[in-house]
Amino acid sequence: MSNSDIHDEKPSSNKDLNEQENTETETLSPEQSDQDTQTPHESGETESEIESLSRQLEEANNKALRALAEAQNIQRRAQQDVEKAHKFALEKFSSDLLVVVDNLERALQAVDTENDAMKPVIEGIELTLKSFIDTLSKHGIQQIDPHGEPFDPNFHQAITLVPNPELEPNTVMDVMQKGYVLSGRLIRPAMVVVSKN
Repeated sequence: MSNSDIHDEKPSSNKDLNEQENTETETLSPEQSDQDTQTPHESGETESEIESLSRQLEEANNKALRALAEAQNIQRRAQQDVEKAHKFALEKFSSDLLVVVDNLERALQAVDTENDAMKPVIEGIELTLKSFIDTLSKHGIQQIDPHGEPFDPNFHQAITLVPNPELEPNTVMDVMQKGYVLSGRLIRPAMVVVSKN
């Protein structure tokens, strides 16, 4: 190729260059052309997909919240069961010990208090009984001694009704056997004699 051939080629005019740039910028990418040519039918499908996904998300959130609430309820119930088990574990054992308390009380009633020789024995039984009742009390076992109180069928068991005009009807006149509760739960009702008109 000669030098004259090289000089014969004219550079493109500015007008040609501008037209070429304009055609390049007007050419759209395939994604842009798809968006511009999207039909109303396709946009409706997109909206329904969004609504469907929103519903699914809401359902999943509701299920997760319900599962969390159920887990918390199970944990709370288990904790309450453990607390009850600790609180009332002594129920059978304590009801067996009440027989010992009853025997000590009967021994005090049977002893001749007039006899000076029996005073040390009486003091010993009284101290033993007091110590026993204090120990029961430390473990949540309380004595029910309703003498002179109104009859309460929740804590008292009436052995008999006796007419007594000096007392209000349904008043506990005499306690044959004391009752006991463990942390508010009845272990044994008090056996009582109740007044009537």
